[in-house]
Amino acid sequence: MTVCRGCCCGTCRKHPDVDHDRQLDILRAAGSVRVSDCLNACDRSNVVVVQPAALARRLGARPVWLGGVLDETSLSSVVDWIAAGGPGLAAPPDRLARLWFAAPRWGKSAPMS
Repeated sequence: MTVCRGCCCGTCRKHPDVDHDRQLDILRAAGSVRVSDCLNACDRSNVVVVQPAALARRLGARPVWLGGVLDETSLSSVVDWIAAGGPGLAAPPDRLARLWFAAPRWGKSAPMS
């Protein structure tokens, strides 16, 4: 998965009541995590992009963009979904439906780190 943590996602300035380091530790324990400086979806922070497993990708699954992963319920829903197989292999928990959004359009280049 990719977790936005640079521009405004993952910052105490924007979300002072969230323990961003703990959140990142929990996500890392759930699977491989890549940290991005900015995913160009600042209005949706905290953004987590859940990548499908290799088998699911071969079957046509696409990455799922989730915004507003700020509370324990959202975080545990992401972790549970990954443990169940993630995009293309397991149905997402209903609690994630409100967080799901279309990937932003990048233009000429993506600001990934």
